[in-house]
Amino acid sequence: MEKLKNYIRGKWQSGDGDGQALHNASNGEVIAYASTEGIDFKSILQYGRQVGSPHLRKMTFQERGLMLKALALHLRKHLEKFYAISYQTGATKADSWVDIEGGIGNLFANASLRRKFPDEPFCLDGEAHNLSKNNTFMGHHLLVPKEGIAVHINAFNFPVWGMLEKIAVNLLAGMPALVKPATLTSYLTEAVVKEIIASGILPDGALQLVCGSAGDLLDHVLSQDVVTFTGSASTGLLLRKNENILRENVPFTMEADSLNCIILGKDVTPEMTEWDIFIKEVRKEMTTKCGQKCTAIRRIFVPKDKLEEVQTALGKALSQTSIGNPTNEKVRMGPLAGMSQKKEVLSQVQKLLASSQLIYGSLDSVQVIDGDAEHGAFLSPLLLLNENPLQNKEPHEIEAFGPVSTLMPYTGMEEAIQLSKMGKGSLCSTIVTANDKIAKQYVLGAGAWHGRILVLNRDCYKESTGHGSPLPLLIHGGPGRAGGGEEMGGIRGVKHYMQRVAIQGSPSSITSISNVYQPHAKGRLSDIHPFKKYYEDLIIGDQLITEKRLITAEDIDAFADLTGDHFYAHIKTTDFIGTMFERQVAHGYMMMSIAAGLFVDSYEKNPVLLNYGIDELRFTKPVYPGAEVYVRFTCKEKISTELKDENDIPKGIVKWYVEIFDETEEAIGVATILTMVMRKPG
Repeated sequence: MEKLKNYIRGKWQSGDGDGQALHNASNGEVIAYASTEGIDFKSILQYGRQVGSPHLRKMTFQERGLMLKALALHLRKHLEKFYAISYQTGATKADSWVDIEGGIGNLFANASLRRKFPDEPFCLDGEAHNLSKNNTFMGHHLLVPKEGIAVHINAFNFPVWGMLEKIAVNLLAGMPALVKPATLTSYLTEAVVKEIIASGILPDGALQLVCGSAGDLLDHVLSQDVVTFTGSASTGLLLRKNENILRENVPFTMEADSLNCIILGKDVTPEMTEWDIFIKEVRKEMTTKCGQKCTAIRRIFVPKDKLEEVQTALGKALSQTSIGNPTNEKVRMGPLAGMSQKKEVLSQVQKLLASSQLIYGSLDSVQVIDGDAEHGAFLSPLLLLNENPLQNKEPHEIEAFGPVSTLMPYTGMEEAIQLSKMGKGSLCSTIVTANDKIAKQYVLGAGAWHGRILVLNRDCYKESTGHGSPLPLLIHGGPGRAGGGEEMGGIRGVKHYMQRVAIQGSPSSITSISNVYQPHAKGRLSDIHPFKKYYEDLIIGDQLITEKRLITAEDIDAFADLTGDHFYAHIKTTDFIGTMFERQVAHGYMMMSIAAGLFVDSYEKNPVLLNYGIDELRFTKPVYPGAEVYVRFTCKEKISTELKDENDIPKGIVKWYVEIFDETEEAIGVATILTMVMRKPG
């Protein structure tokens, strides 16, 4: 029988010994064996730091993002192979879609995120701070990639998504990864990594894989490394207490299984669309991945007067779930990932039954389509009822990681909020209501105890991704029992793998270091207008100081007539007593338009293709007729862009810092404008 291989130090290598047997979840047949025996984890981590890290840290955000995009496109060519292996884990086609194509979707999402970052290996973080009276000393924050390796210890339930959603973020940040999937389903992770490595898209050392026991892995992590863990809260706590992690102050992010809940609003009645939405959402969350999701609904809270009707409706919905071999098209719920997992779930259900009763499903029998009921890890959906949730702690403390959920009543929204908090921290929660006031009360009351809250109603249901779907650009994590961590989250997630360092100095020094122009830095004056320069020729700090222009009352009247903006402050005959102005004042947008007329070189074609936006526009001082204004126009930042197709014009994005001054040398307005600038021909 085949033994899984580990991809370490740039080559594929099997562990020593027989290893752990991995079984087909539907029939119990042995698929492969996994072993990390004899593997030197210390040298693996060193390889990532010494080989992978330098390669990635030299790449810019744009290059890393395009690398992720290329990887996603490559993996999409091998979907059929991945699906065939995924069925052996017990996942149906729909389950596998979430795991495989959802994981690849994370690569695409993070690839697109590159547009939020500069064309540099590092980036500025937040706002600049002027620290001196004469504008010669300032402070800022810089984010640079950590010089260690990201160690990802993943759960068995999403062997593809669990890996890709994490490495997408650390690779974009410029940090290599070692992935340690749960052994139970690691054969699917191995298949995906084989295609990643075969593609040659990632630089050497950027990704390593071990299939099997973690051994003494955590004993060798260092302060520049990052450890993430997804799995049970008890295992996460054990890993987090590792003496080496504490001694080295290694960042440890945990995303633990939690007792997530759903609430049916008191306003919802059986004839409403929201009622059907609620029933469908509970059924979906109980049966998708056979309930083996860290985000699955474990606690169902409904108004006490609707308890019996909800029980009946859920029983009817669950009875329509066909269970069996995932390769059969009629099957809607496959088996658990393995017999050990089934044993664990049934053990936890017995603990729940100490204060609850089983109202749907069977503990010892299930009708199976095209599967081996004896050797396969099949289990019926199990719906429990606990009528005293405030007094009974079991539903709020014990999780059966399978198709198991407990129905419980509440009397009012304050009680529903209290019950949701009794889970001691959750990854996500959902409230189904047609009343936004009820939704607001729940979100504000329960928000501190949940990483994500979904407000579900008829307006968003058709396009909603659902209760259990974490999204790449939103944080995935939660407080307390859920682990206290945050994964993904767009730019927020990237920052977990970067070191924030405060930098202080002159505006010119900070400009030189960051390659982003800072206010009051020295500019670079030239006889060549900046708009006449191609993208490659522009240098940060290239500057133009324009001629002056006199502002007249006639200008203001004409602009008001042209735009239709006859706000009282722009009209000469206004009585200005009690207003903020002395007399007729120029429109702010008029001043921005005049500024454009001053800095734009408009008489012949030039490399500037178009102006497509204005950021951070502020009007800082009123402008009255008689004022003379001029503009200081500076190249602030450059961001490279790739060609969309063969007909696209090679170009890059250039940001310009615009400062408008009056005759007193005071700024009357500032803004950042964005242009697309042509690259040199050829």
